[in-house]
Amino acid sequence: MNTGGAKSVDSAGWRKLYTAALFEIDRTGLLDRITHAEEAVALRVRELLHAAGDHIEEGEALEDAKYGLNALRNNSEAV
Repeated sequence: MNTGGAKSVDSAGWRKLYTAALFEIDRTGLLDRITHAEEAVALRVRELLHAAGDHIEEGEALEDAKYGLNALRNNSEAV
């Protein structure tokens, strides 16, 4: 699958980036962490659209992550 030059990300990859964003304490690096996690989540969602098999649980986790990252971004920009 061609993802426009972007690297493939597996389940552990996007989860690691998501967790790093959630636990980032340095405000100067927070928005970068959020952006990287959002990109990884979006890439994984696209990958799962083309993947065979049942990925319901990961799909739900990805939706939760998107919601959480959006809330984190909104909170960090409001401060």
